[in-house]
Amino acid sequence: MTPEKTRAIVIRAIPFGETSSVVTLYCRDFGKLRALAKGAWRPKSSFDGGLDLLSVCQVLVLRKSSGGLDLLTEACLENRFRVGGSFGAFLGGMHVAELLDAFTADADPQPELFDRAHATLRELSGLDASDRIPALLVAFELAVLRIVGHAPALFACAECRKPLPAAARTPFGMLDGGGLCDRCRGGKRSVISISRDAMAALRLLAGAPDSAREAVLPGSVAGEVRAIVNTYLSHILGRQPKVARWLQRSQTRRQAGS
Repeated sequence: MTPEKTRAIVIRAIPFGETSSVVTLYCRDFGKLRALAKGAWRPKSSFDGGLDLLSVCQVLVLRKSSGGLDLLTEACLENRFRVGGSFGAFLGGMHVAELLDAFTADADPQPELFDRAHATLRELSGLDASDRIPALLVAFELAVLRIVGHAPALFACAECRKPLPAAARTPFGMLDGGGLCDRCRGGKRSVISISRDAMAALRLLAGAPDSAREAVLPGSVAGEVRAIVNTYLSHILGRQPKVARWLQRSQTRRQAGS
């Protein structure tokens, strides 16, 4: 069996024995895989710090044809995630890792998803400007939802598909998958009301990847958008993402301090 090479993001690492580790990687070519890295924490190992959480690395992996862990034989670090002056940036990186794990199946490669995650982690790494974090994360979340087939309807009614009219507030059906026109709103459950500014922010961040790179959402809009996306993710996953509640608290503290 010949080791295969790919680029990977380290999204989880669990100690195994005294010097080894079981790692969960999201690979550009192979999708999500779980592998045993024997002797990962030995001095002068063939992993050389490449398995740090949220790192991007080139790996060599022996892939098993049946169940069980793959075997990681080498990892060469490309980019280490740096925790800068913003705790929110680290939380954001952990949220990216959690969503990669939650929304993907093993051995199901999604190169576009890898590229978006990689780009988002690069932006967050060492980031001190905490006001940029909300837009970066929402743009990534919307990209994940689009790639896996759960993109919310933001421009047309999720029910009748007619364009959503401009309004001060727009009904948004969590169970229906997005915005609703007034005609389709009746009788729906789990519907919230989104402000014009929050809807505009969601539409902007659902666009081209560059739309979020320098975007800064006003505090009140960032808080509303964070609550909307958290709730939507929870409805799809059937549970609230673990890091999401901390992101919400962090955003609330920023609003209170502004």
